[in-house]
Amino acid sequence: MQIAGLIKNSVVDYPGKIAAVIFTSGCNLDCYYCHNRFLLSPKTWGDLLSEEEVLRFLEKRKKLLDGVVISGGEPTLQKDLKEFLRKVKNLDYEIKLDTNGTNPALLKDLIDNKLLDYVAMDFKAPFQKYSQICGSNASLVLEEIKESIKILLTGQVAYEFRTTFNPELKKEDILEMAEYIQGARLYVLQQYRKPDLPDYEKLALRLQQDVYSTDFIKETVQKVSEIVAVCETRGI
Repeated sequence: MQIAGLIKNSVVDYPGKIAAVIFTSGCNLDCYYCHNRFLLSPKTWGDLLSEEEVLRFLEKRKKLLDGVVISGGEPTLQKDLKEFLRKVKNLDYEIKLDTNGTNPALLKDLIDNKLLDYVAMDFKAPFQKYSQICGSNASLVLEEIKESIKILLTGQVAYEFRTTFNPELKKEDILEMAEYIQGARLYVLQQYRKPDLPDYEKLALRLQQDVYSTDFIKETVQKVSEIVAVCETRGI
């Protein structure tokens, strides 16, 4: 496992639990608003933590933590993710996976083997806008993303879908996405934060506005709540 970061204690990353958060390196998408962009390249992610070091930490904190979040980057790019999760499970932790949904085969395998207790999948955009928002590679993995959505909607594991309400998404886009996951147990709309990019002003020229207002997002949530079981906000 390539582990590029560790938060030792979090009360916001795993609903209802105190958890450690492990960040894996590398991602196959390139979302301009991502605040973990340093994880995209070996040039920026710095020194990696050893798997043994992280497991020793988790062993020591067993009585203080409820769960472990595997985030990134994109964790399902790690070839030994399944083996690592098994080691974490052997320490009696509940595990939450943050994923972009581009590896449905592994996602299903992990669920079938009861190595996941919660999955948070980023549903980035309507499919016709994925390349615009997540980089050109996104067009190559749309079918995989659709398959991951189907897997989660079967309800074999607790899950949530989440979307950062960035300025390139309209209310109509969010409603279209909600229709695609109609009946989902939880859909979370997250507030957009301006990324710290040197060329952000150039990017801003194509954006509708900097940030949607809290009232606008709450208004959208009301509409979405008619389509999915529960719609919530974060970061507003």
